[in-house]
Order: sequence, then C-alpha cells, then structure tokens
Amino acid sequence: MKKLKTDLREIKIFNIFMLTLAGIINAFGITVFLGPVKLYDSGISGTSMLLAQVTPEFMTLSLFLLILNIPLFIYGFKKQGTVFTVYAVYTVIIYSLTAWLITDVLPIDVSIASPLAGTDLLLCALFGGLISGVGSGLAIRCGGAMDGIEVMAVIFAKPLGISVGSFVMIYNVILYIVCGIVMNSWILPLYSIVTYGAALKTIDFIVEGLDRSKAAVIITAKPDEVRCALSEEFEKGMTILDAKGGYSDSPMTMIYFVLNRFQVTKMKGIVHNIDPSAYITLNDVADVFSVNQDKK
Repeated sequence: MKKLKTDLREIKIFNIFMLTLAGIINAFGITVFLGPVKLYDSGISGTSMLLAQVTPEFMTLSLFLLILNIPLFIYGFKKQGTVFTVYAVYTVIIYSLTAWLITDVLPIDVSIASPLAGTDLLLCALFGGLISGVGSGLAIRCGGAMDGIEVMAVIFAKPLGISVGSFVMIYNVILYIVCGIVMNSWILPLYSIVTYGAALKTIDFIVEGLDRSKAAVIITAKPDEVRCALSEEFEKGMTILDAKGGYSDSPMTMIYFVLNRFQVTKMKGIVHNIDPSAYITLNDVADVFSVNQDKK
C-alpha cells in the first residue's frame, strides 16, 4: 500500500492534461474518418470496431473499448507499473467517452459517411491513421497508452516464443483477415492497412521527433587526427574506444559521434581526407540527452 501511494505521487497534472487531449484526438480520428466508412484501426481498437458492427446496437464501440482494454491494462499491472496503468486506463476512458459523445450525443452525422471526407476511402484511411496516430503518439510520449495490444503482447509473446513486435503484427494481420471474412469484402481491410501504416509513421514522428540525430561509429587507425578535426569543425564531444581489427589483428580505435543529418556529408569528407581506409557506420538515434551529475 505504501509503495502504491508513492507511485501515485509520480502522476503529473501536465501528463493527465496531455492524455486527455490524446484520447480526444484519437476518438476524433476513429469516429469521424474510420468508423463511418467501416475502416478499421489496429489492435484492440480495431477489434472493438469490428465487434461493434456485428453485435446488437447497444453494444457500442465505446463499450467494447472499455471491456477489452481496461482488463488488459489491469492484468499487466505488475509488468507495467502503477503510473503507466493509471495513465493508460484514464486515456482509454477519455477515448471511449469522446467516441460516445461524437457518435451518440453531438449533432454530428457519422452514420454513413465521414463528415469531412465523405466516402473517399483513401482520404478516410490516411487522415484517420494520421489523426489517431497523433493521439496514440501523445499517449505514449506522456507515459500512457491508447491500446492494450502492446500489454497483451508483453504478456503472451514470450510464452509463444516470438517478439513483441511480431505478436502485434500477427495480431493485426489476423484481425484484418477476420474483418474481410466477416464483412465479405477485402477492400475495406486493405484500406485499413493504409490506416495502420499512416498511424505507425505518425506515432514515430510524435514519439521520436522530426529531426532525428545520426550516430556515427568511426573505425580508424588515426584517432587523434580524426578526433581533433571533428571537434574543431563541429564543436562536439565524442567517445573513444579501443578496438582491434578482426582480419588484420592490428590495433584500431572506435569513435562514437552524434551529429545531425545535415552534418553527415561533411563528417564523412573530413574523416576520409585524414584516413581514406576509415570505416564509418551510421544509425538513427532519438531523444539524445546530456546529463551532468554533480560530484558530492
């Protein structure tokens, strides 16, 4: 109980505000663009949309979102922690409440066509995915989640001997196949894959940012000259590691250097002018932090 109270103190008002916004945005994308033309979101949200279409009218999307998501978040409490569970459950409640307001209370006709995109499936798929991706991305960035599929993946992927990402992908493939069989049409599930792709890219953008940095790993036999040249040109620090050539068995040095994408070409030119045989690899990195700890 004491630990629970301590964890609850970590909940931040700003995060609650952003999660409220995330739930509203996600519900808008789903109910205004996807639901009216019977396109499907991914994960538990997509499952809820399908179930709402094939069950009696009183079994609404909002109800299935609560029934399917909240037990998963609570079941995954021990693995995910108190703060995440509270954030996630709260976000799903806001998502469900807003979806109910849009479909059943507000004077918005979402029964047969999108109020903004009509029956254009491509527009509905793209904008539904983009908007729901913004909502999901905000939820993840603020420590919560919009959909219980990843919690489900964490719970069941390991016993099945697959990765979390593979579990999510397999689940969504099966979902879209079932949607095609139930609705007796493959057009809508195929357009739903477009929605899924748009949402994934948008989530990456929201969570990781637009201007992702590049991490350069430079293997060189002239570390001092390369280090001095890069430091002088870019005015940045770097990490130096000892290495050894696997084929030549000769001593080498590894330089780890983070820069933005506009500096990559100049960096490669500087390094290869000093050491033409230098080996360079580049990787995308996100959320680069510099933490200064005071010595006591």
